[in-house]
Amino acid sequence: MAKKTVASLQTSSKRLTKAIKMVKSPKSGAYVFVESVMAPEIVNEWLDKK
Repeated sequence: MAKKTVASLQTSSKRLTKAIKMVKSPKSGAYVFVESVMAPEIVNEWLDKK
């Protein structure tokens, strides 16, 4: 289960995107949020990974 929350960040010549997804923790079984800053082209690929 992934929630796509995307904020565009622009620094000098690079364009970056912050993506947040919700994943289930294997230890406790609770949901945790994982954040990452990356290029906009690879956001969907990152969200599809488990």
